[in-house]
Amino acid sequence: VQLQASGGGLVQAGGSLRLSCAASGRTVSSYAMGWFRQAPGKEREFVTAISWRGGTTIYADSAKGRFTISRDNTKNTLYLQMNSLKPEDTAVYYCASSSLSTASMWGHNYAYWGQGTQVTVSS
Repeated sequence: VQLQASGGGLVQAGGSLRLSCAASGRTVSSYAMGWFRQAPGKEREFVTAISWRGGTTIYADSAKGRFTISRDNTKNTLYLQMNSLKPEDTAVYYCASSSLSTASMWGHNYAYWGQGTQVTVSS
């Protein structure tokens, strides 16, 4: 299984970015997927996750109201729309495919991880 994240970049505070994560080598439509991030010097943290059909989404408090996770199972692709970005959102963002069908905030429930895409928000 390969997960290819893209869409990161440099944006000013208040701006928006849309991350994508394309899956290959495995049909991920039967599994939940999620986004995690890791800032320099910090541990990886949960951002958001979505159930296998997209009916359930969960968000970290830091992402609620600003980020939206979605998926297109026909394209085997996961998305993360990030609005009202803040400098504290600066991190490498990783997409992951779960071993479960239900959305989870716990990293150990994710079997496959992408390589990450850098998001930098300037003040």
